[in-house]
Amino acid sequence: MKINDVIKAKPSHDVVTIGPDATVRELVALLAEHNVGALVVSDDGEQVTGIVSERDVVRRLHADAGVLDTAVREIMTAEVRTCAGDDGLTDLMQLMTEHRIRHVPVVADGRLTGIISIGDVVKNRIGELEFERDQLDSYVHQT
Repeated sequence: MKINDVIKAKPSHDVVTIGPDATVRELVALLAEHNVGALVVSDDGEQVTGIVSERDVVRRLHADAGVLDTAVREIMTAEVRTCAGDDGLTDLMQLMTEHRIRHVPVVADGRLTGIISIGDVVKNRIGELEFERDQLDSYVHQT
């Protein structure tokens, strides 16, 4: 299965982004508004400048209570792991596991086209396993 197959199955194909100069307070509001765990940091909505997650906020908040008024660029991850839509899902699972990341932007020709989360991967894998189970059950019980 390819990344694009998983992206197509998502209810929304929109990728929520935030500018690097926005405040962490604005970031938290967007995370809550869109019920997501991470945002791609981008000046124009197409180029990936970084990625920032709830985890980044919490870890920084522990060390500095004033972090909410700082710029997103101060807490974002600038070295972003990305994938392409035609990459295999197994390769993505390996990337997520090796780098302990939960969100991976999907990029085509240097342009942001989607984002895939560990939740998307798990949902897809559960669907595959349920299909296989149903097929085996049907085979075993056919008369």
